[in-house]
Parts: sequence; C-alpha cells; structure tokens
Amino acid sequence: MWSRATRPAPSGRKLPARPPADESSARSDPQRSPCAASHRRGCTLNTPTTFRELGILPETAEALEAVGITTPFPIQEMTLPVALSGTDVIGQAKTGTGKTLGFGLPLLERVTVPADVEAGRAKPEDLTEAPQALIVVPTRELCTQVTNDLLTAGKVRNVRVLAIYGGRAYEPQVEALKKGVDVVVGTPGRLLDLAGQKKLNLSKVKCLVLDEADEMLDLGFLPDVEKIINLLPAKRQTMLFSATMPGAVIGLARRYMSQPTHIRATAPDDEGQTVRNTAQFVYRAHSMDKPEMISRILQAEGRGLAMVFCRTKRTAADIAEQLEKRGFASGAVHGDLGQGAREQALRAFRNGKVDVLVCTDVAARGIDVEGVTHVINYQSPEEEKTYLHRIGRTGRAGAKGIAITLVDWDDIPRWQLINKALELDFNDPVETYSSSPHLFTDLNIPEGTKGVLPRADRTRAGLDAEQLEDLGEPGGRNSRGSSRRGPKAATETEERPARTRTPRQRRRTRGGATVDGTATEAPA
Repeated sequence: MWSRATRPAPSGRKLPARPPADESSARSDPQRSPCAASHRRGCTLNTPTTFRELGILPETAEALEAVGITTPFPIQEMTLPVALSGTDVIGQAKTGTGKTLGFGLPLLERVTVPADVEAGRAKPEDLTEAPQALIVVPTRELCTQVTNDLLTAGKVRNVRVLAIYGGRAYEPQVEALKKGVDVVVGTPGRLLDLAGQKKLNLSKVKCLVLDEADEMLDLGFLPDVEKIINLLPAKRQTMLFSATMPGAVIGLARRYMSQPTHIRATAPDDEGQTVRNTAQFVYRAHSMDKPEMISRILQAEGRGLAMVFCRTKRTAADIAEQLEKRGFASGAVHGDLGQGAREQALRAFRNGKVDVLVCTDVAARGIDVEGVTHVINYQSPEEEKTYLHRIGRTGRAGAKGIAITLVDWDDIPRWQLINKALELDFNDPVETYSSSPHLFTDLNIPEGTKGVLPRADRTRAGLDAEQLEDLGEPGGRNSRGSSRRGPKAATETEERPARTRTPRQRRRTRGGATVDGTATEAPA
C-alpha cells in the first residue's frame, strides 16, 4: 500500500527528484503534509499544537476542552489534516495512543446536524434521519467505548450516536433508528441483521471506519464486513485503523479504498512495538502456584486498578472466584456471561467498586479505563498481537503501567515466538514462585505479604454493589450463572404456581375389544 508521498507515477512519466522523506525534513518544511514520511516508517511531530489549530469545528473543540482534552496525540495530529480533506486513510499507532479520536473527529466533521444549519455551514435539505457515518468494530466492549467517546466529542453539536451490538434486545435499537441517528457504531452481526430487516438504512453513509480491522479478520468477520461495505454508497470516505497491520488488512484496503494515505505514528523516543511507559516482567511459573502469585502481586505498593487476562473462559471464571474468596473485589468478563453481567462488571470496574477485572481476550481491545496500573497475563497469549493489545490496557495516554506475564513450562516455546517477534529481552524467563525474593523486589511487594488480602484493606464495595441491568437479552442469559442469580430470580421461582393437569384416561384393548371392560389411569 502506497502513501501519498510514495505512490508511483503513471507509466511513461518520471517523478521529479526529491530529497529523502525523513522525519527531520518533514518537520523542516511546513508546507509538506505531516504524514509524508509516514509510509512504513512512522512520523514524529515535535511542535505542540491544539485541536483548534488543526481546523476542527469550534463546537467540537469546546466539547473536548470541557473534559480536559486540548492537545492531540501524534496519530490525531497527523490524521486530522488528511482525513478532513476527505482522503481515505489507513491509520496505525500503538494501543493507548488516541486512535479513536484520530478517526472520530474527522467523522463527526462530515456529519450534518441542525446545529450546522443554524450556524450557516449547511442547508436544511442536507439534513437526514438516516445514519451519515458508520463505524464497524469487532467486540461489544469496544462498541460501547467508541460510542461514549463520540458522544463526548459531539455533545455541543448534539450529534446522535447509537451503539448497535448483540446481546441486547432489538426493540430499543430499532426505535432509536426510527427516531433518527447521525452515527452508528456496531458489530458486524447485528448490523447485518438490522440491515437485512430493512430497519437500518445505509444508503446515506458518507464515511466508513473499520476499527481494529485485524481483529475482525482474526474473528472471521471478513465476509460480514464485505457484505456491509457492499450496502454502502460507492462514493464515500473510508478509514481503517488498527495497532497492527497484517497483510490481509492491506489486501482489504486495496479492494475497498481509493488511494489511501498510510499514516503510522511513533514517538521519537519510543522505538519498538510496545509502549515505553509500560514496564514488562516475564516469569516462568507453575500453574498451581499462580493464584498465590497474583494474590501477592495485587498487594504491591501503588497498585491501582488491575486486569488479569486468561486464555479460556473457564479459567477466567475460576480465577475471579478464587480472588473473591481471598478477599479481593473482583469481577469477570468472558463469553459465557450474558451481556448484562459483562456490562455490570465493566461499570463496577470503572466506578471503582471492583479493582480487579479477570477477563479473556474479549476485553483485550476497547477497554480504556483510567487508573489501570497493572496488567497480569495469567496465561501466555497465543500470539504477539494479543500480547500487545493485552498490555495496552495500561500505560495509556502517557501514564505509566506494569505488565506481568506468567509463563507455564509448556508455554515456553509459544512465549519464545512472541518474544522473538516483538524483539523483547525475555527469551528465557526466570523460574519464579510466590515466595521468590526477586518477585517482591521487582514488583515492590511488601515483605511478608501473603496470598489473602487483610480485612483492613477490603474497602471496595464489590461487584454486587453495581446494579445488574436488564437488557432484554435473547435467550435470557442476563444472569451471572445459576448459583448467583440473585433474590429476584429466587422469588419468581418460589411464587410460580405448581402446574396441574388432568390425568389422561387410557383404555386397555386387545384385538379391538376392551379387556375386562375397565379403564386404567396413567400415572401422572
């Protein structure tokens, strides 16, 4: 894929000689696009600027300033001038560096709302009740995250943003679409369902964003994404954003984008694929000692919110239960839970009622919670991309974080492949147990700490303090399991009247004649 700065000339013509497009030359010439040196190498920006200087609408800048956002991150500063011009964009930056606003702000600028008519920027006939922009995301958690960010940025202009994803009832989403929506953020399955039912009109979409496109490919969403793209107008702006950009994603861009500019943002002092602000520790640990290890790690000095990642749903549920028994305020997010329970755990985590979130890789993307200081990989991830997204839940937006990975003996070959791919220095993790002195010194754990949280430190309200919302889920999977269904479910069971039925009369016959002329009752 070629960026604007490196796209080849048509056959028969030669481009004029140009000096090498390095970072220093990109900064020295203010007339050149800031992403001219971005293709495959990245670009660095040293001049501080503000969102207002980048040309976004005053109302949008006001909404961002109201929540303390004034200075853009590199990916935002490099993307906005290009995307505001209507050019297709491929954006690549590390996790936690502001990709959502990188595509969200240009997208909001292309949406026409009544506030634009009042300000004289648009005509009344430009208004429509159908969605004008579409963002496709791979997971439900990322869907809500992006929706909240866009609602914040579009608050002053009153941009209507709707999240559409599975696990919730159809009716509220259909009603919202009937009232009118400006931006739709959704997962592929539910978007196709509503479009197939003629409830979602995509004929007015002027801007399409594929967020975390590599994850959608990994989850097998590519056929669904292609169906959605075929429902959109041919003339539109398309933006594709992700932290990792495998070849399949570039192939998707070649088919559905028109001369896209590839922007890759890196900080001048942050080389490598992992974020410099995240300190990484890798230990070779025994599976039976891991619960004791993480219980001690969670008592490290200065520990804020923590996320524990597991490979399987069963392991995540088991570790969450074990930590709760050890005195920690823990919640779980994994695929066996209903959407109501997943959102309950995330709300409790964001509100501070729960400070340990045990989850599978469904939460490795889209979880942007302020104050996450520790990420613990209870099990080694499957590949390097998953590792990057897991540890990207901490060390976000310039904050510091700690990432700890516990590798089983059997997982050493898998981890060594990840270590080689990311060019890390942990090829042979040191053998570590819950009593190892270096564990305490590395992670600043107080000497004498045991695997049970002292009662004096159990100050969190816990998961049950957060209300479990009834989302009207298909299949009734809103509970956290039969053992924790809550008092309401128990009351309904007790108050339900016993079923009664009339015993069926059965007449015994032989050869068409009644035997003994009697009828017998079948046992109820």
